[in-house]
Amino acid sequence: MAWPILVFDIETLPDVAGWRRLNPASPDLTDAQVHAQWKAERAELGKSDFMPLYLQRILVISCVFRNAEGLRVHSFIDRDGQSEGRIVQTFFNTIEKHEPQLVSWNGSGFDLPVLHYRGLQHGVVADKYWDMGEGGNASDREFKWNNYISRYHLRHLDLMDLLAKYTPKNNAPMDAMAKLCGFPGKLGMDGSQVHAQFLAGKTEDIRRYCETDVMNTYLLYCRFQKMRGGLTEAEYDQEIRFVKENVSTLAAQEPHWQEYLQAWN
Repeated sequence: MAWPILVFDIETLPDVAGWRRLNPASPDLTDAQVHAQWKAERAELGKSDFMPLYLQRILVISCVFRNAEGLRVHSFIDRDGQSEGRIVQTFFNTIEKHEPQLVSWNGSGFDLPVLHYRGLQHGVVADKYWDMGEGGNASDREFKWNNYISRYHLRHLDLMDLLAKYTPKNNAPMDAMAKLCGFPGKLGMDGSQVHAQFLAGKTEDIRRYCETDVMNTYLLYCRFQKMRGGLTEAEYDQEIRFVKENVSTLAAQEPHWQEYLQAWN
């Protein structure tokens, strides 16, 4: 199991302002009214009211970062509604600096495409992330055969996609797999509730929910590494104890980690 490891997850909101730029809407209508109109029209057609990925605005990017120095949990948050470009750039700067093993659950199907679209809109620069080995030096050659972009390379490991053998009908929910493996799973809310929670002023609750999601994903990644021989049984047990010790430390600082630890125990 190669360090550093960066497990990530995002939480998004419907980009109503973006939708208004692409579709005629009365200037007298508020964003809430425009979004309600969109949902009603979709319901009449029997279609999902989840806006397409290019119209998902990123609110939170949460990460578990594991290296030889320890384990850290951190979130990048657009608290003022004006900082989306900055938090996306900061996320890609982290990849640029550390060149980590990226780990996600459905990152190829959702998180990364959204990050691509929003990064493109905000003029984000992400050289190392987009490196596919076109140059001539040793590093470039390494990225030719193992980069973040190619689906079947493992520099970005989408656990859900891989475990499903790259067959969408086989996909499993992260919450279910975490609980089946003895981990806490989701706490407090799920992705379908994020927008309502945001409108209720609960951005910090969304951040906490996102952080526990990435912790679940890291624990599943450790279990996967044991299955594939990346960790021995003893190494896996040691890592799980290490994570639980870190969560215990976090629980002394924030209540959502107390709830997480209680669910785990």
